Amino acid sequence: MSPEPRFGENRKANNHQLVKGALHKYIIDALEEHEENLLEAGRQQLRQFVDARVYEYTRSRHLPMSKYEQDQLSEELVDELTGFGPLEMLLNDAEVTEILVNGPNRIFVERRGTLHRSDLRFIDNAHLIRVIQRILAPVGRRLDESSPMVDARMPDGSRINAVIPPVAIDGPALSVRKFRQDMLKSTDLLAAGSLDEAIMTFLDQAVHCRCNILVSGGTGTGKTTMLNLLSQHISPSERIVTIEDTAELQLKHDHVVRLETRPPNTDGYGEIAARELVRNALRMRPDRILLGEIRGVEVLDVLTAMNTGHDGSMTTLHANNAQDALLRLESLVGMSGVQVAERTLRQTVCSAIDLVIQLVRLADGRRCISEILEVISLREDQYVTNTLFRLQTRGGHRFVREAVTPGGEKLQHLYTGK
Repeated sequence: MSPEPRFGENRKANNHQLVKGALHKYIIDALEEHEENLLEAGRQQLRQFVDARVYEYTRSRHLPMSKYEQDQLSEELVDELTGFGPLEMLLNDAEVTEILVNGPNRIFVERRGTLHRSDLRFIDNAHLIRVIQRILAPVGRRLDESSPMVDARMPDGSRINAVIPPVAIDGPALSVRKFRQDMLKSTDLLAAGSLDEAIMTFLDQAVHCRCNILVSGGTGTGKTTMLNLLSQHISPSERIVTIEDTAELQLKHDHVVRLETRPPNTDGYGEIAARELVRNALRMRPDRILLGEIRGVEVLDVLTAMNTGHDGSMTTLHANNAQDALLRLESLVGMSGVQVAERTLRQTVCSAIDLVIQLVRLADGRRCISEILEVISLREDQYVTNTLFRLQTRGGHRFVREAVTPGGEKLQHLYTGK
């Protein structure tokens, strides 16, 4: 049980949420003991039950709440029970960035980059699945035993992934990555220590210089956030085509075409993959193509686009470090089934990619740039690269500008400042 909230002079904001959280758990416990399934009985009957429990709870704990405050709290709790359940409170909490549900009794939330277990919970597996179905209803995605996994976007743009039995052995699992309504700016990342002024200036100039940029990093390191940041430096006069599995990029430009992949329907037809959208984007006269993430066979089409007049294109990739990102591009090309000689493939990668921005998530939850790598050429079939910036972790975190000279023509004047 959560600690009992204490009311004082400044109770209106935080204490309301504390009481609401404690009451939510109290009512869930009461619903479990009730013989009838009130969640299916209708809103009026559920409201009567909640009103009685709110009155009982506040009286037994001598909480100084007026009848109006009790009614308001009851209405909010009924909305949660009939809406997104305990997720309603977390979705409305601006400090929560991610919600991870491991079965009905274990809900974890991320605040300021750190995960904490919440006292909130669902009644049972059926209650959790009902909430997932409510989330999916507006987007028309299917989730049942024949299709037990789903990836979708909520109306506010938040990204969700759900897995239910029989695939999820210990009960339904749900992850929600919340959508920021306010786009992060360079100054926000600068204040958070994710980069420094030298890197910020360099990236601004690199985008203006139409460098092809690959943003790499692990899960949750902020790759999409970095892509959003880079897009802010693109000239408003340029035509941009974005391609994503779930639309997360927030471009403020007027001349933007947003494309989104589509999964197959219930009969296994109608899928539109990223590769098809990349090929179609080439016919749309884009100045730049922004691909949310390279995941598979579309990699060769993206590299081809970067090599055929679409300078300044950007994408992201999962990789542990900047050098591994280049090797992963090769692996994805191999998985596409296209036979390309190793040297030819590496020449294609070198011609396509100018910069690799590696992101990392530190132990304190802070996300930052760990390395910026310049891809120059091939020498004896090996990549020739320069590390332009690196995060130094000894004796505190600070960004170091490496004492090397870029070999690429695009970057020489950016690095030297001329």
